[in-house]
Amino acid sequence: QVQLVDSGGGLVQPGGSLQLSCLAQGFTLEYYTIAWFRQVPGKEREGIASMRNDDETTHYADSVKGRFTISRDKAKSTAYLQMNSLKPEDTAVYYCAADIDGRSWHSRSPLVRRVYDYWGQGTQVTVSS
Repeated sequence: QVQLVDSGGGLVQPGGSLQLSCLAQGFTLEYYTIAWFRQVPGKEREGIASMRNDDETTHYADSVKGRFTISRDKAKSTAYLQMNSLKPEDTAVYYCAADIDGRSWHSRSPLVRRVYDYWGQGTQVTVSS
């Protein structure tokens, strides 16, 4: 079975930090472009961070740049999203994703939902005082 399992969400105060994890099961995450998305009710799923598999080039949405960092542990086949200086507007369900068929190579942006083939189940992040 091939799947992604994301975890690490929770309740944090504004200005706090969280690290989300995404474990790949049934395949090796090292070989694929990975990304993190988030979604709130009534809005489209938003791409916030990505990392290419070849040179590990990263892209970030303007809303999180300078605060969030995407990374990968190849040995553990796990992706991470380190979130610092959290704001109430960061509250959302966060999803990890992997591009298996290489569509990210042909996309104008790597932060587009249709690029990705495998998705985690989502983990809730709530930022509130």
